[in-house]
Amino acid sequence: MTEPTDDINTDVPGAARIWNYWLGGKDNYAADRDAAEAALQYYDMATFARQSRQFLNRVVRFLAGEAGIRQFLDIGTGLPTMQNTHEIAQSIAPESRIVYVDNDPIVLAHARVLLQNTTPEGVTAYVEADYHDPEVIIERAREFLDFDQPIAVMFMGVLGHAKGFEASHAIVARVVDAVPPGSYLAVWDGNDTNPALNALAENYAKSGGVPYIQQPVEHIRGYFAGLEMVEPGLVPVTEWRPEPAEMGAAGSLPETTGGVARKP
Repeated sequence: MTEPTDDINTDVPGAARIWNYWLGGKDNYAADRDAAEAALQYYDMATFARQSRQFLNRVVRFLAGEAGIRQFLDIGTGLPTMQNTHEIAQSIAPESRIVYVDNDPIVLAHARVLLQNTTPEGVTAYVEADYHDPEVIIERAREFLDFDQPIAVMFMGVLGHAKGFEASHAIVARVVDAVPPGSYLAVWDGNDTNPALNALAENYAKSGGVPYIQQPVEHIRGYFAGLEMVEPGLVPVTEWRPEPAEMGAAGSLPETTGGVARKP
């Protein structure tokens, strides 16, 4: 269990720490656990969290393998867990360079300790920044990534925390605009098709945490405007290139929407 520090308000639930709890982690506080347990009364967020994590794993394997990407910008990374982006990418391509971005103090503390490079050839770095300020992210990421070479930009389950739909579109557009042709965008988020998930989001906002806005599917589709979608396109996360062992093992999650696209 995480010990409190002076830099962290342990009385207010944090999204990254709640997610950690749903994934079975111990890096959370009482307020996080209370909010996480309350959410489970509305919806099975533990399964939701695990399946979305599997989506991230499959996406990174595709990008580092089939797509040949060697640079990753993982924005809103959350607390380190098993099979982090750099571990997957560098296991496939040891020279992979990964930059994680988050603005949660506890995420920063854990990242410094746990997000260590796994290969001599690769780079694993962490940028403390709020994604509402993409210019800062781009500027700091340039210290580690070559913006003349393709970069995989990842927003995994975090854009619902943006200040509004217009803001989230502007954030994604600015970062994608900064990377060169041949780069990729990977996004997943919860959509607004499940009343139980919508109710969960409304009650989480009342708890004092940063609100998470469930997004219409067409809004999520808009993130990929002008890009070339990778098959199977925009689908529930459980249906994006599942491994043979996963097929039929997990029910579909139609209230999630995810995809990967290439910048032409």
